[in-house]
Amino acid sequence: MAGPPAAHPDRVMPPVAPPANTGGMLHVRVVSPAHVTGRLVDSLAADGGVLNIVVLPAAAIHPDGDAVQFDVLTSSANPVLRRLRDFGLDRDTSVAVEAVDATIADRAQPGRAERRYHGERAPVWELVEARIAEGAEYAPSFFALLVFAGMIGACGILANSQILIVGAMVVGPEYGAIVSVADGIDRRDWRPVGRGLLVLVAGFLVAIGVTLLFALCIRGVGHTPRLYLHGVRPVSDLINSPNLISVVVAVVAGVVGVVSLTLAKTGALIGVFISITTIPAAADIGVSIAYQSWREARGSALQLALNVALLIIVGALALRGQRLIWRGWGHAAQSRS
Repeated sequence: MAGPPAAHPDRVMPPVAPPANTGGMLHVRVVSPAHVTGRLVDSLAADGGVLNIVVLPAAAIHPDGDAVQFDVLTSSANPVLRRLRDFGLDRDTSVAVEAVDATIADRAQPGRAERRYHGERAPVWELVEARIAEGAEYAPSFFALLVFAGMIGACGILANSQILIVGAMVVGPEYGAIVSVADGIDRRDWRPVGRGLLVLVAGFLVAIGVTLLFALCIRGVGHTPRLYLHGVRPVSDLINSPNLISVVVAVVAGVVGVVSLTLAKTGALIGVFISITTIPAAADIGVSIAYQSWREARGSALQLALNVALLIIVGALALRGQRLIWRGWGHAAQSRS
């Protein structure tokens, strides 16, 4: 079998630019009506943050129209996506946005430098809203995860196991509903606020009810751990005793949760799940009622209400603050350019 052809000895191959990490670029696909395409392309071409514009006339079907594709730096994405809405493309046709993981190209192109604020890229609010909306899909699995998290939390409380409590925090999906309510308050959109609050109340009531039945079964068959039965309950006491530390943690977690969502910091968001005492408090309510520990049940109910309320309030304020900060930075960057 013949091998690959030998390279010409006098030929010097041009260096290939290494793949550049371009978490700061998005690829956008648009179906544009023919009468809009010309104005759309002119608007995109005039923006220094838009590149690689491709127009395929009458190439799209379902919906019908011209296929327009382009890349946009994240620092320019918010005004560009607003322009697409101004053209009515979000209502009448189709707009798809996806992150570009890497590109093989020289990033040092005149007029294409991405603007950053002390190393941070501006959030793309369309993507932030999409992430929040994804967490606000209250399918049956949402309630099932709440129930399973409550049961894991109940096992952690009975066994005095902090590891199981952390596991319950990670499993619980309630933060998606909490941040959806906060986002609705920030945008003055009361439909997701009402829906999210209803889901939170219903979901926690279901989780508490199932946890209560689970704890009653454990008590009825005589398998209550000896330490818990004799009042040695350090994990439960930590959960059902809200104090200043609880307030500080909830406030900080609310801020960190919003920052991690807007800037797509997944690791920080997992830390938020492990920090908020919502599922453990719901589980402790059920277990405490099952063992007729009424003071502990009241303390856990207060802990649950305190955490949810603070997360919503601080989340709404943090979202509003983020929008104002980045909007002000964007205006300042435009005035300098």
